[in-house]
Amino acid sequence: MSTTRTIPNYRRVYETIRKHITDGIYQEGNLLPSESELCVIHHVTRPTIRKALDGLVNEGYIKKQQGKGSIVMGVPQGVGILSLGGTTSAIGQQNLKTAIIVKPRIQTWEEAFTFELSDVEKEVGCIYMERLRYVKDEPVFYDITKIPNINMPRFTSRKLENKSLFDQLRKHYHIEIKGGDQKILATGASGKVMEHLQVKEGHPVLKLNRKLETNKLDFFIYSQVYCNTEKYVLYGNF
Repeated sequence: MSTTRTIPNYRRVYETIRKHITDGIYQEGNLLPSESELCVIHHVTRPTIRKALDGLVNEGYIKKQQGKGSIVMGVPQGVGILSLGGTTSAIGQQNLKTAIIVKPRIQTWEEAFTFELSDVEKEVGCIYMERLRYVKDEPVFYDITKIPNINMPRFTSRKLENKSLFDQLRKHYHIEIKGGDQKILATGASGKVMEHLQVKEGHPVLKLNRKLETNKLDFFIYSQVYCNTEKYVLYGNF
């Protein structure tokens, strides 16, 4: 029996085109290839392409113009942390910096940000890490991540500064993010959140408790993200 789960084709196409826009391959005012051409490029059907393009329209990356096609609008003034591609893909590497506050370390589970853990997860322990993400040199995300310590050799020795966690998981461990559950709460900054995001006590921030599903059966990644959304809105096709 297979232990992998596939990501829907429309999501793969959506993430690829979005990355090309954030990386500047397609720039504001450019026309995307036609639907027929995108079908050939991505080896998918027209309904799949249309569903991917609809997601890009909804998030403001492109607009459709009758008789012309899909026109690139550029990168929205927001943060696509809710997307499958992750924050680096959404914002673009050139605009995002990542500082490691607590280097990856193996420890026992205390809790999983309100999500229930399986017996196996509890038995193997987790890899714990903390990161601070800067958008255009301003601290916007304080991220606490817990990964089950299952077949993750040498992860604690990897250098993750200014690197995408999703890319590292994909490259070294063949782990792809498929989707997930999120609980979004409004809270006031205090303690480490106030310190890391450089805001006053009580400053409104969003707290996201996340359980990310992967292509490996029963392998989930848990995180708690504090977001200073004073200048950025959150959006995403999840």
